[in-house]
Formats: sequence, structure tokens, C-alpha cells
Amino acid sequence: MAGGLPYHLIAVMQVVLTIILFASLPLWKERKDEVQADSGHKRKPLSLREIFRIPGAREILVAFFCYSAVEQTCGLWASSFLNLSKGISAEQAASFGAMFFIGITVGRAINGFFAMRMHDESMIRMGQVLILFGIVTVMLPAGDAVALAGLILIGLGCAPIYPCIIHSTPTHFGKDKSQAIIGVQMAAAYIGTMLMPPLFGILANHLSISLLPIYLLVLLAIMAFMHERLIQKTR
Repeated sequence: MAGGLPYHLIAVMQVVLTIILFASLPLWKERKDEVQADSGHKRKPLSLREIFRIPGAREILVAFFCYSAVEQTCGLWASSFLNLSKGISAEQAASFGAMFFIGITVGRAINGFFAMRMHDESMIRMGQVLILFGIVTVMLPAGDAVALAGLILIGLGCAPIYPCIIHSTPTHFGKDKSQAIIGVQMAAAYIGTMLMPPLFGILANHLSISLLPIYLLVLLAIMAFMHERLIQKTR
């Protein structure tokens, strides 16, 4: 019973948060009416078809999808990969897997200083390069410390990408379209988060969990390619 207490607490917190969100819906409507009154006219929301027609929209959605897939797949499967593929003990593999999230946390704190001197595009590219180095490092037939360093590098690389994609949206698409684009970006991120880790689980079950670095490399390559196409289309 005591072991299930944390899960009960999380469930209660989620229920309370859901109630608060639903209770706050009228406040959002009031705020929307205020914005429309200030602008002097009602702006028609963009449809999905209209959003997809915007130059660069499809590219950023695929890039965000792939980024979220990389982050969530690595976070969920890194420990199992280290244990089953690298032969690291289950306890140590679990602690190493936590280093990935520590890398993201520390990276986002550090990136606040870099963001004052670097553009979003450069920050995203830097993150992609770090993820690449991290994946290659994890693939090396070396000791536990090397695998740990690889996971931290992947976490550090993931750190700037999510916030910089969101922050750069008005620059690429204009302030008038950014709200609609960001909304669809978040949907793409959630789909990547929910779809791609289970897909890797199927691959690991039928083939091998050792494919994790290759899986992450494919997603990273698509993300980087789509980000560069986005830049070309929105300049």
C-alpha cells in the first residue's frame, strides 16, 4: 500500500489540475474577447489546411515531431538499452538513464546564457550536433563511463531545441500566424511523444533493442533536414 502512495498522489494532483483547467476556461474566453475588442476586429482562425499551405509549416511540424520522438524514446528506452545491449546492471542502467534528463535540465539552464548571444537557428543546430555526438558515443564499444557521457551529451543536445523552435516561430511565420503554428506544433510534438517510443518497443521486441542508436539517428537526420528546409523556405 505504501508503495502505491506516490501514484495515488500523482493521480490526485492530475485530477485537481484538470478541474482547475476546466474552471479557468471562461477566463480564457474573456481574455480572447478583450484582445479582439482591442484590435477592433475579429480575426478568423486558420484552418489546418491553411496552416499546411504556409511555406515551412510542414517542415517545422515534422522537425518538432522528430525532436519529441528523440527525446521521449531516449528517455524511456535508454536504461533498457544499457542493461540489455551494453550489459550494465539494471540498477546502474536506471541511474545512467536519469543522467539524460539531468543533461536536459542543466543544458536548459546553461542555454539561457547562450541565447543572449546566439540566434535560435544556431542554438538548434548546436543541439543537433551534440545529439549526434552523444548517439555516436553511446554506440562505441567502450566502458560504462563512455555510455554515461553519451547520454549526458544527448540530453544537453536536446536542451535548446524545444524552446528555440517555439521562440523562433514568429520569426519564421510572422506574429499573426505564430499562435496557430505553435498550436499545431504542440500537437505534432504530442503525436511524436506518444507514437514513436511504442513503435521502437515493437522493433526492439521483434528485432533487437540494440537498434536504439540507429533509430535515434534516423529521427535526428529527418529533424535536421526539415529544419534546414524550413530556414530556406522562410528566409
